[in-house]
Amino acid sequence: MAGKTVLDNDALLEAPVHVLSTMEQDGSRRWLSPKLSTGAWWKRRRVVAYLLMVIFVLLPHIKIGGKPAVLLDIGAKKFTVLGQTFLPTDTLLLGLLILCVIFSIMLITTLAGRVWCGWACPQTVYMEFLFRPIDRLFQGTAGKGGKPKRAVSGLLFFGRFAVYLLLCGFLAHTFLAYFVGVEQLAVWMRRSPVEHPVSFMVMSATVGLMLFDFMFFREQLCTIACPYGRFQSVMLDQQSLIVAYDPERGEPRQKGKRHEGDVAGDCVDCNQCVVVCPTGIDIRQGLQMECINCTQCIDACDDVMTKVGKPTGLIRYGSQESIAGKARNLLRFRTVIYPLVLLVLFTGLVFAISSRSGFDARILPAKAGAPFTKFDDGTVSNEFKLRLVNRTDEQQTYTVNPAEKTPVEIEVIDPSMMTLEPGDSVLVPIHVTFPMGFTRNGGRQRTYMTVEDQQDQQRRLEYTLRGPG
Repeated sequence: MAGKTVLDNDALLEAPVHVLSTMEQDGSRRWLSPKLSTGAWWKRRRVVAYLLMVIFVLLPHIKIGGKPAVLLDIGAKKFTVLGQTFLPTDTLLLGLLILCVIFSIMLITTLAGRVWCGWACPQTVYMEFLFRPIDRLFQGTAGKGGKPKRAVSGLLFFGRFAVYLLLCGFLAHTFLAYFVGVEQLAVWMRRSPVEHPVSFMVMSATVGLMLFDFMFFREQLCTIACPYGRFQSVMLDQQSLIVAYDPERGEPRQKGKRHEGDVAGDCVDCNQCVVVCPTGIDIRQGLQMECINCTQCIDACDDVMTKVGKPTGLIRYGSQESIAGKARNLLRFRTVIYPLVLLVLFTGLVFAISSRSGFDARILPAKAGAPFTKFDDGTVSNEFKLRLVNRTDEQQTYTVNPAEKTPVEIEVIDPSMMTLEPGDSVLVPIHVTFPMGFTRNGGRQRTYMTVEDQQDQQRRLEYTLRGPG
């Protein structure tokens, strides 16, 4: 037919391999059921994983100096970390903290590769050490993994769903405690959802997202959604520690029994490193974005090497250069610069925290109206706004006084505004009155005022008065 192009399906190229480790050649979802290799590395990771789970559950309940160890109260715009409370006005502190985290990630990745992904990421920890064991229990492969022995359908499906729902509900409530505090969470749990519909909807959405992730999306979060794997190309270098296959020792591969005179490497092409991989990749193809450094392939390969009488370590932790036979060099540009930058940032953060006052005070000129007002008694008045921020955990009442030995009087328009609740911020209108001759130098005169709280902490503020020249 004129104007149309007919595509012949036979002319389309068929993908020779999986485009994604979680996708079949025809584009359908490839569901992974990795076998379990309970070697030395897996046992170490299991200890770390269960320890992290305990920390995650207990951390919102821990108090440091009467404050939660971690409380990210978005509603109140207060963020408490290790007993230190940060307010939205703490832009310098928050900026330094974020930069410390970023450079720490860059340094750890440069030195130890994706150790976060394989050992500490919540997705990996809960997927591999909580939810996959539940799957294996219902599939009849507990402690072994691999292809399910029975289909999870009917009562088994609803049983597994009930267990997932219970665990996701518990994890979601624990997660919410980091944002509202355990006390407020306990109040909400005892009340009807009708009394707090917004928080109930947030909780329901969180549970739903967790169910979607751990029941359906699973390892695709690591291979498709998470940006960290894509960043590794700029974070890693040739000396970074990764999980790697040694091709010099392993190639060429040969299955079955070896005979004298065979030219073959140590790899027996058993494919065990592939069937245990939770993201479905073949580590023998080199460094890949989908590799999360979980070390399952190391345990599986070491087990096979022991059985065939070969040295372990065909797949091992190492850098790209060490695998190629070169010496590992810890002192290089990145490993020198990153610690130096971290030292500067951390020093600045500690200094900023230790030197900050219990309150913030700034004097701002009033934008509306004339710059000054003259009175018949020979005095002049300026209008200002006093910005106050209460950084303490107690109600504070502030007083403001002019600098000593100056003919200046300060009047607070609304004295009730000088009392602030914890974390509150306010703009207080004030009038400053002074004799007409006080601003004889070009109509401007710099002077000071002091602001004091109930704990005798003072802030000395410099400002400029304007009047007749």
